[in-house]
Amino acid sequence: MALVSIQMPQLGESIAEATIVRVLFQPGDIVAADADMIEVETNKAVMAVTAPCGGVLADISAEIGTSYPVGSVLGHIEVTDAEAARLGLDQEPVPPPSAPRAPAEKPNSPALVEPTVKSGLPVPAHAGGATYLSPRMKSRMAELGLRAADLAGIPGSGAGGRVSIEDLERFLLGIERSKTTAASPMRKAVADAMTRSWSRPLATVCRPIGLDALLAHRKTHPAKPGPALYALRSLAIALGENTSVAGRLIGERIIHPPSVDIGFAVEAEDGVMVPVIRNADQTCLDDLVSRYNRLVELARQRRLPAGDTGGSIATVTNYGTFGLTLATPIPLPEQTLLLGMGAGQTVPSWDAASKSFVPVVEALFTLSFDHRVLDGGAAGRLLKRVAELLANPGDL
Repeated sequence: MALVSIQMPQLGESIAEATIVRVLFQPGDIVAADADMIEVETNKAVMAVTAPCGGVLADISAEIGTSYPVGSVLGHIEVTDAEAARLGLDQEPVPPPSAPRAPAEKPNSPALVEPTVKSGLPVPAHAGGATYLSPRMKSRMAELGLRAADLAGIPGSGAGGRVSIEDLERFLLGIERSKTTAASPMRKAVADAMTRSWSRPLATVCRPIGLDALLAHRKTHPAKPGPALYALRSLAIALGENTSVAGRLIGERIIHPPSVDIGFAVEAEDGVMVPVIRNADQTCLDDLVSRYNRLVELARQRRLPAGDTGGSIATVTNYGTFGLTLATPIPLPEQTLLLGMGAGQTVPSWDAASKSFVPVVEALFTLSFDHRVLDGGAAGRLLKRVAELLANPGDL
């Protein structure tokens, strides 16, 4: 039999200790891996210390009301030798140079398995990730076609919680034993684009916008334009009035777009296609309908011509079609802005003329943006201008 220690985990970046408030198991109880065993209180919240593995609780040395620093041993779980071997805990740990040599084990006594804590605070079992990559790690990842984001969540056993080559190989071995599905070219393209987009500081502002005027206009329009097209045309007009907010930061200069080309998101098989309407600020809504509908159909078939994709300065997405009222979509890497619209909802609105609440249809609109190019004030004013234009759909 072997004893596995229960340690006080790192419960937050700035938390050095926590106070025991409740013990949920007693010695002799059978515990499952990851079960909440002890409740502790920090200066921020009450959290749980979980079992590092399944087994029988051998002892709890932690006392209620006492504070313990990160890394302190709070108790032990007794596991079988086979389980210890499966967990990779059957190797005798090497004590730090300054630590005294452990006394010889008594015959037939359980082997005590204490995880080695290297320089820096110990890392909890389910935290970590590849925050530092050694040249050897980078070379191995290049061989496998892996990114740093693919290693997020791997518990590191190296100094300071760094992910080592051994951690990576164990992770890969676990993947081989799991059910997997090959990522489609579309899925890989989306993943690559979103990874590049997320390298920038992105932010989102949101405001409710009334849809009653839009819905009334759509009902009388022979072509029944989609709500996203109304939003696209409104955004195009607003950007045509001030293209700087859609500019891209290149070095120390903001590059203004030469034309107002707006993309719109269309769900396709295993991904999203973004067809583009060129010079959308110079074409009225009526003339855009047929072009918009044609591009939607081609996008769903994944047959978009090269000239109808790429090069847009912003995207419009109607996530309300999925019943979502609020989302924070990410702009494409070459874009600064993304306008999103949620599902319309009937809400009460105060009518000053009748001095009563009346039902109106509203939707939450979000504007996600590159915070290097514009701030919340500029984003809020742009979203306000979109709202003003949508309130007069006949002028679009």
